[in-house]
Amino acid sequence: MTKIGFISLGCSKNLVDTEVMLRRLHDAGFEITPDEAEAEIIIVNTCGFIASAKQESIDNILDVASLKENGKCRYIIATGCLVERYREDVMREMPEVDALVGVGSIANIVDACRAVLRGEKYTSFEDKNTSALGGDRIITTGDHTAYLKIAEGCDNKCTYCAIPSIRGRFRSRTVEDIVAEAKDLEQLGVKELNLIAQDTSRYGLDIYGEYSLARLVRAITDNTSIPWIRLLYCYPDKITDELIAEMRDNPRLLKYMDIPIQHISDSVLDRMNRHGGSELIKATVKKLREQIPGVVLRTTAMVGFPGESEEDFTKLCEFVKEARFEHFGAFTYSEEEGTAAALLDGEVDEQVKQDRYDILMQTQLTVNEDTVARQVGKTLTVLCDGFDTIADIYYGRTYADAPDVDGRVYFKSPFRVEAGDFVKVRIDEALDYDLVGIAVKA
Repeated sequence: MTKIGFISLGCSKNLVDTEVMLRRLHDAGFEITPDEAEAEIIIVNTCGFIASAKQESIDNILDVASLKENGKCRYIIATGCLVERYREDVMREMPEVDALVGVGSIANIVDACRAVLRGEKYTSFEDKNTSALGGDRIITTGDHTAYLKIAEGCDNKCTYCAIPSIRGRFRSRTVEDIVAEAKDLEQLGVKELNLIAQDTSRYGLDIYGEYSLARLVRAITDNTSIPWIRLLYCYPDKITDELIAEMRDNPRLLKYMDIPIQHISDSVLDRMNRHGGSELIKATVKKLREQIPGVVLRTTAMVGFPGESEEDFTKLCEFVKEARFEHFGAFTYSEEEGTAAALLDGEVDEQVKQDRYDILMQTQLTVNEDTVARQVGKTLTVLCDGFDTIADIYYGRTYADAPDVDGRVYFKSPFRVEAGDFVKVRIDEALDYDLVGIAVKA
């Protein structure tokens, strides 16, 4: 039986594609191994969003190429966004790669493996705008938490972003299809369902003629008993009053929202072609704070966009202090060929970009230190993610922490705890981004 290893890079949406491919390969009789050194075929599911992600993808392919020279690996298959974006270049620049599979062709991953085993080079780039959505998966995030991709592609056309050209137009799955998958995940033991898309808040507009995320959440709530449902990637201009009410009133929809803002200066937002200016962003944050008691907000921002002045950057820093986001990430602008922003003047020096990034993250750290410090002495509900045998401590997350991107709660326990258990933890210490405590009986 041919052993296949997988390297999945990039975002959670890419991870879902990896899980679909894993299931197809498993059902076709291939053996999946977590040990790349044992694999005869290694599949690298790449990211191609920004320069650092592209470099990481290239580095991983080259690392695998060394296994092809010196290990058991015989074939390399590259899939995902980097491949879709640079399909002509990948095979030419990296002849070690034996097959390319675009984002619209993941259903063909079995064909790709069979082709390389026959000694053939293989490429498949089917139309990403008509390829099937969803599909059975092998969940890689543990038994208790999973991502559920509710749509594919993006229609926002931000000037800095290549995702629309890579992933295609925005396409929603039907409510019925998503609910069916949610029920399957519940049967597997999933207790935390993270709803994802390039723009989750746009869900349903293309097939139902209106924003339908609140409707979808109600359908999942009505048809499953999954206790935690989390929303990621909700754009400020598409957060409806209906969705706010659903988050306020539905106890299983976590009071957590990821709202990527990218900036707060109107001049920068205009050049980015972001939908909704500074006043809308501020009004949305204010409304969420006022109408959803205990809401936790995550956001991301970009520094060094072409034309960003010191005044623009100062506005961003001031807003970060004012808005007091519980979770905040930033990145520096990187010019992406084929995007409208690549044609803009006003390039910002690389060192200035890095300096602004450092200042912005230090600004947020000050906010964050106060946020976590206020949790000391409280008893919080924690979803246990596992046990760190080296540190001899359990770890998990509260409703305020999304997997992979936010902080953790580390805790000792006088009683046995399993991954997937909900535990009451008394918080005794706050670190920069994490909390430390001890489990107590409810």
